Amino acid sequence: MDAVLTAMVEDRIGPGDRSRLLIQTAKEQIGFDYALTLRSSAVALYLALKIITKPGHAVVLSALSPRYYLQVLQDLQLYPLYCDISYDFPCMSRDSIENTISKKPADIGIGAIVLHHTLGFVPDCAAIAELGIPVIEDISQSYGFWIKPANKKNNEEHLEINKSSSQSPALNPQSLLHGVFCILGLEERDMLTSGGGAILFAMNRKDGSALRNYTGIANEYCLPDINAALAIVQFKEIHRNIERRRDIAEIYIKAALSLAARTRHKCFVSINDNEYCNYSFALVFETGLKEVAAYAKKKEIEIENAFENTIAGADLYSDCPVCSSLVLRTVNFPLYPRLKSADVERISRLIMTLP
Repeated sequence: MDAVLTAMVEDRIGPGDRSRLLIQTAKEQIGFDYALTLRSSAVALYLALKIITKPGHAVVLSALSPRYYLQVLQDLQLYPLYCDISYDFPCMSRDSIENTISKKPADIGIGAIVLHHTLGFVPDCAAIAELGIPVIEDISQSYGFWIKPANKKNNEEHLEINKSSSQSPALNPQSLLHGVFCILGLEERDMLTSGGGAILFAMNRKDGSALRNYTGIANEYCLPDINAALAIVQFKEIHRNIERRRDIAEIYIKAALSLAARTRHKCFVSINDNEYCNYSFALVFETGLKEVAAYAKKKEIEIENAFENTIAGADLYSDCPVCSSLVLRTVNFPLYPRLKSADVERISRLIMTLP
């Protein structure tokens, strides 16, 4: 609140010094070559695709990608190629991408793969990049997946260290990000939020040079300082927040194991050794959500359809049967750093006793 109020009382709250400080702060955390701070994730995706594709190209994406992806593709006259996924993992795999590509019309070239880290899970980006097609990684929901958990014994010392430093020895995303460009959304439902906006960055100098061509983009496309002020605080608090998310998730997982002993409901499973950032706690139910939603409402706990704001969830594409099925059966339970301990216990009891 102090950061935002300080920005508000200054003469200028549009793009300026705080946006530049945000880029510097993010660069310390991620180690990219060059970045732009933009007003929305949609603007970030638009610029990334504009740089690496041409009108008429196809773009490969999951049907569980955010629904705004489709609008951006339409604005750029690009053709979507939708990938289905597996029931165990909510992101595209190399095999699913190759299968989708094999069915495309012969006269359409592929301009890019947009790889969304759905629900914070991280796909095998290295294997997908080996296909030789430019990749745009969207890490809006997975930011911090490279941060290892602190030793519980030294947890307080770990947090004190990170109060004064935005850099951590455990932070090494350079070897884990494989996109030509990466999008880090700062929207309301993203891992980090400034109330709106995004950072579009390139990890190496070659790709960064393409972004530099847009350094002088109009202010109306750039992130205002009032939003940047909040984002800077989010970056500085990320270690503490991820630790809190892990603590909450541990309680939920114990409850889910109890639930699994008597039902066929299940969780998604990571496919690699990356740390899960605990963006959310999602359960895939054996049947539809009506009975579950009614039970949660009775307990005065708000749950949400995990994929409501995706392309498949908005019923904009229905030819990916696994995605369509998961839309009808997957729920997110509240999981955020400022969740009170009493509420965490209430939610865990709900999970444990679900029908």
